[in-house]
Amino acid sequence: MGNVRTITINESIFANNDIVALENREKMTKNGTFFINVMSGPGAGKTTVLTRLINMLKDEYKIGEMDVDIKSTLDAQTVADATGVKSMQIHNGGLCHIDADMTARALEEYSTEDLDLLIMENIGNMVCPAEFDTGAHKNVMLWSITEGDDKPLKYPLMFTVSDVILINKIDAIDYFDFDFELAEHHIRALNPDALIFRISGNTGEGMDAVAQWVRSEIERIKK
Repeated sequence: MGNVRTITINESIFANNDIVALENREKMTKNGTFFINVMSGPGAGKTTVLTRLINMLKDEYKIGEMDVDIKSTLDAQTVADATGVKSMQIHNGGLCHIDADMTARALEEYSTEDLDLLIMENIGNMVCPAEFDTGAHKNVMLWSITEGDDKPLKYPLMFTVSDVILINKIDAIDYFDFDFELAEHHIRALNPDALIFRISGNTGEGMDAVAQWVRSEIERIKK
């Protein structure tokens, strides 16, 4: 038999990312800026929901928004046109995620010192974005009823690392076989502490509660 060398690596492969993420979070806390990382699969309705949320809050707070995509500026332009807030498009070089270092560079370009709220719309992917701490204060996940109620079983990590889960497109429930109670049971099995809101970015149903949560978090960061 050939010689086999075994090594033990006790440091996480994400250790460097986690260090930068902590620096990002501390920077935003020092600025008094509540930073949200919004994740979902493609087509879950992130841009629609965020546009509505920003319009609900923009008269109370100074808000910024960043969009992560492989190509195009469509989402960033949509948000900017619909809300009037400053929006930045981040092209991530064809990757399926954005990590803490990429986020740090974007924060430097954006100049966040005077913001009360910064929202980052992560790339549409239910796997990779959940693996990387960006340095946001809270992870928010959108999950559309059009995707089915079994997604926590298939993509558990994103549900596990998200502080808030928004079940979106509830206005279309008559057209889809989606069991809310079963869906929330699956979530609780992975993440008992997650806040769950049932919403419609299209009609605005349930969005008042989400806006109130954001307000409370902004005030908490500023204390």
